[in-house]
Amino acid sequence: MAKKTINFRGQIVELNKPIVMGILNVTPDSFFDGGRYFDQKSILQRAKQILDQGAKIIDVGAYSSRPGAEDIPEHEELRRLNMALSVIRENFPDAIISVDTFRPKIAEQVLKDFNVQMINDIMGGGQDFEMYNVVAKYNVPYVLMHIKGTPQTMQKNPSYDDVMQEIILYFAERLYRLRGLHVNDVIIDPGFGFGKTLEHNYQILSRLEQFKTLFKEPLLVGVSRKSMIYRLLNITPEQALNGTTVVNTIALLKGADILRVHDVRPAVEAIEIVEQMKAAATMV
Repeated sequence: MAKKTINFRGQIVELNKPIVMGILNVTPDSFFDGGRYFDQKSILQRAKQILDQGAKIIDVGAYSSRPGAEDIPEHEELRRLNMALSVIRENFPDAIISVDTFRPKIAEQVLKDFNVQMINDIMGGGQDFEMYNVVAKYNVPYVLMHIKGTPQTMQKNPSYDDVMQEIILYFAERLYRLRGLHVNDVIIDPGFGFGKTLEHNYQILSRLEQFKTLFKEPLLVGVSRKSMIYRLLNITPEQALNGTTVVNTIALLKGADILRVHDVRPAVEAIEIVEQMKAAATMV
């Protein structure tokens, strides 16, 4: 049976109903919101908006993971995070904060200094798996994402013999390592857009429920305004909210527990509608 709670360093969140993670990127070059939240005032306004609109988690990222993004040094990523986390913690001391980083030293620093409650790792532990030791040490939830390559290389002709089989094997190997370290709360994320073609992304979406069936872990879906939507529809990321809501709704019907989004309120509304439909079905 799939897990129905996540322990965020003492805050227990139920997953009987899906939840929303709001994105707060403190980067100049993220594909949709780069440069919008680069000072304390705008960061505070964005954090308040995320919480007011119904998100359970604020996901703070300071390293752009868009295809071909600049590989910034660790000290710059940490400087951006320190600025953002300071103002969020000061104003929202009880907020559940996730930090989007693949660097173990940075993860340890923010876990220690700002009581961050989750690490969201786009590299799935990378190659040396030191990140696993960090999340085990601090006993925090960990988002294990699939990626093929790095942000700098991932969209240079990604290919698979069988995309689902490769992702399933990737999760199986890494979950085995994490369980061996007694990491209790692992959230799996198939990594839409990270080393996948448009066709790969929709193959994954069409079979999304298999991840819950196989692994019994909470499932995170992050498709917000991504190229799998705007390129398919021949629009811009700014025009991709409707498509995002459609894909999020499909993901909810296929078992998603967490939606990672730029637009919190539409995601919360999608959850309410899907949950009402499921409840009505049980009354028939």
